[in-house]
Amino acid sequence: MNTSKFPSRIVCLTDEVTEWLYMLGESHRIVGISAFAERPAEAKLEKPMVCGFTGANYKKILDQKPDMVIGFSDLQAEIGARLIKEGIPTLITNQRSVEEIINTLEMIARMIGAEHKAAVFIEKMRSMVRSAQLKTKHLTNRPKVYFEEWNSPLITGIKWVSEMIELAGGEDVFSELSVHQSAQERVLFDFNQVIDKAPEIGLFCWCGRKFDEAELLNRNNVNQVPFIQTKDYLEVDPLFMLQPGPAAILEGLPFLERIIEDYNNKK
Repeated sequence: MNTSKFPSRIVCLTDEVTEWLYMLGESHRIVGISAFAERPAEAKLEKPMVCGFTGANYKKILDQKPDMVIGFSDLQAEIGARLIKEGIPTLITNQRSVEEIINTLEMIARMIGAEHKAAVFIEKMRSMVRSAQLKTKHLTNRPKVYFEEWNSPLITGIKWVSEMIELAGGEDVFSELSVHQSAQERVLFDFNQVIDKAPEIGLFCWCGRKFDEAELLNRNNVNQVPFIQTKDYLEVDPLFMLQPGPAAILEGLPFLERIIEDYNNKK
């Protein structure tokens, strides 16, 4: 029986929670992870997989006798509700912005009694955001960036990605869609909407699938897009860009800064 006031047997329903606990040196508390957990690589070798993203093996979770379950997104609401009915303390977060990501990581660290370990990472993230803001605050020429999260249907970037593009010195051409929580609300009718925006940089970050350059180049009227004409498009790894955890900021923000800086240096 756990006599500590902090949880000692934690099931992580999503990748970023697993990564965060490993970063904090608290991996010994993890008793279950998602089948999609890729960071760090050793997690899958050390921890039992008990869920996907929208589905879970409840018997496996209950067999681990967790005293806390942590997940992300309204898409995991059903899992959360089922576990709460089983009497398990369950936290499902729904962070969408850069600030919400940092605040959520801070909250999770506090809930497990690791806020002092987390402080250095939290400050580093906040410092990186402040530095990016200062560096790009007075830019007059911001390259227009198209971020594609999925190709069929076309889905544009989520809020934290849009914010980081702006922080890095770019202009997200579909920033007005990024405020929507649901991916369905970020769906484009067709590629002509991208053509109309005339983006100068194309970033392709297909969640769960490798980017297919041939598919992009076969789209109707694709040669009218500036980033195709100049070949300023590339694949982005969703493992650090689309996880609402530490990697999004610690790796995603510097990545975007390099891409935009390299583009500006070519002009």
